[in-house]
Amino acid sequence: MTEKVDVRREEPADHDSIRPHSERSIGAWFEHTRVLTWRQVLVYVRNVPTVLQSLIIPAISMVLLKVVLGDAVGNATGEDSLYGTVPLMIIIGAMGGSMVSAVRLNKERTTGLLARLYVLPIHRAADLSSRVAAEVVRIFVLTLILLAVGYAMGFRFSQGILPAVGLVAVAVVFGAAYAVFVLAISVNAPPGAPLVQYLGLLMSVLMFFNSGFSPIDGYPGWLQPIVANQPMTPAIELMRSLATGGPITMNLIKVALWAAIFVGASIYPALVGYRKAATSR
Repeated sequence: MTEKVDVRREEPADHDSIRPHSERSIGAWFEHTRVLTWRQVLVYVRNVPTVLQSLIIPAISMVLLKVVLGDAVGNATGEDSLYGTVPLMIIIGAMGGSMVSAVRLNKERTTGLLARLYVLPIHRAADLSSRVAAEVVRIFVLTLILLAVGYAMGFRFSQGILPAVGLVAVAVVFGAAYAVFVLAISVNAPPGAPLVQYLGLLMSVLMFFNSGFSPIDGYPGWLQPIVANQPMTPAIELMRSLATGGPITMNLIKVALWAAIFVGASIYPALVGYRKAATSR
């Protein structure tokens, strides 16, 4: 007796379950950002001079700053200068590394890479958000390295684990917000613009007029309000308080305001500038 064979075709799968995300959807943005972030991280780690400059140089500078100025600041203030130096170098490292990302973005515009990415079926904001996400990874690693070096020199957390996590979060949030600001400048600058010189000048001014380099009381009276409210000082003071104890609320508000200013003033120019940079060739 011949066995019957069921030749009925299987029902087609639900098309909704296999339909790809629209390139403008939130799901597509998240997935494309994840993939492009991995690309950004690989580009970064394969450039050894860049890794040394953005991760190792801040650690060496922190050691030298402690050796050269540590005793003088400590004798003048009665406090260990390390609790200002470590946050200072974390913030400087976070801001300085963003310049590398800005220069690479500006260069990729001239090589046509942005134009090629723009015509692919990917979310329009994914490339920019992946660069910020890569900066978050870099700043997180940088913060851990500098904290480890600082610990070897005597830096301690006396407030427990949660404030220690909060210190790292301050560095990441502030650095990421500044990275958005720098990327907005990069995509709106002409190809080959001297971004390092301009951004380096800005960072140098901020570096020498903040509470991590010298106590606020050590500056002239007319300069103290500027020093106390420039972007770096609240972040440094908040990180110091999270490590050793002290007032938090006011500096937390200032850090949040500066982060909001950096991001709020940069998102639209960054998106518009990116579109122009990608379509101008």
